[in-house]
Amino acid sequence: MQGGQMIVEENAKLSSVLTPSKPSYIQSLTKIVGTLGPNSRSVEVIEACLKAGMSVARFDFSWLDEDYHQETLENLRMAMKNTKKLCAIMLDTTGPELQVCNKTGNPIEFKADSHVTVTSDLSKELCADVLPVDYAELAKMVQKGDTVYLGQHLFTGHETTSVWLEVLETKGQDVVCLVKNSATLAGSMFTVYMSNVLINLPTLTEHDKQVISKWGSRNNVDFISLSYTCHAEDVKELRDFLKKQNLSQTQIYAKVETVEGLKHFDEILQEADGIIFGRGNLGIDLPPEKVFLFQKYAMNKCNIVGKPVVITRVVDSMTGNLRPTRAEATDVANAVLDGADGIMLGAETLRGLYPVESIKIVGKICAEAENVYNHTLHYKRIIRHVEEPMSHAESVASSAVLNFLIN
Repeated sequence: MQGGQMIVEENAKLSSVLTPSKPSYIQSLTKIVGTLGPNSRSVEVIEACLKAGMSVARFDFSWLDEDYHQETLENLRMAMKNTKKLCAIMLDTTGPELQVCNKTGNPIEFKADSHVTVTSDLSKELCADVLPVDYAELAKMVQKGDTVYLGQHLFTGHETTSVWLEVLETKGQDVVCLVKNSATLAGSMFTVYMSNVLINLPTLTEHDKQVISKWGSRNNVDFISLSYTCHAEDVKELRDFLKKQNLSQTQIYAKVETVEGLKHFDEILQEADGIIFGRGNLGIDLPPEKVFLFQKYAMNKCNIVGKPVVITRVVDSMTGNLRPTRAEATDVANAVLDGADGIMLGAETLRGLYPVESIKIVGKICAEAENVYNHTLHYKRIIRHVEEPMSHAESVASSAVLNFLIN
């Protein structure tokens, strides 16, 4: 794990803090992934996102259908044409995600210390007392004392939009839970996440395969984010499937977001083209004081083997606020200083009130961190792990980097 001594250049003095940031015509080297959705799918807004620094557009297939996402993609293509800016396409799989469907779309209010029943009986109506989930083995997977999270922001600190449940008992298909915090959930779909419980469902679901074979193949997507990657075999299975769909050039980014994925991280890294460090769910599975340890370990490993790593859940508060918190701004900078190659924005751009501003601010923070990053020390650290003898391509690239750093 890299130490704090290599983070910034010695010339990053107080004057650089007090000097106003200069407008840059060169976007940050750290790539910004923006998730397109209701508040960011018009041509005009996408154009602004591209100008602000978005270089990868993420299409999250855990909600809505292919037609909706296709329309958004056509808008993206029009925006790219208008702005003359390129943007890669990332398809994000659903994976073994459990969901509650709110057909009416009416807000549902939960009160702390009340009881709610999570059930696999889909004949029951959704209300504040009953939550039907399409998973037959639900009651078999949990036990008294387990933690269940429900919402759209999964326990990010915005507790008015996520619910923390504690399992009290199981009765047949039903799981009776205690509501730990008051919250009002709005929207058509809520995610159910059971902390540290391994769901008996495939990582690459039939729904995912259908989306990839139709929408992914039709649009020749650049990246696939494989949600809930737990083993190297998950990546291998997807790669084999992509070859059958004539998508062998599509890169696979393994989304590591559970303790099971953490346990098999090294093997997953060997098979994947890149890593997405999904701090949303992993931040639930791990104690808060442990998240940063794995983040630093994972990014260090990715840097050493030369594979891109993307960090998620950085400026959650910008879903409803014009500025990030001080902690969030520092978090983005520290991710860059730790070696992150990309920052992924989810709800901030999907349905947040300030999608363009979120991209702009994250880009500015990334650029500022890159400006004081100790590239020379980072290069020396990485070069120690390169196998000898170097390949011709590696040798030329290494010499070019060294020449750039010296000059």
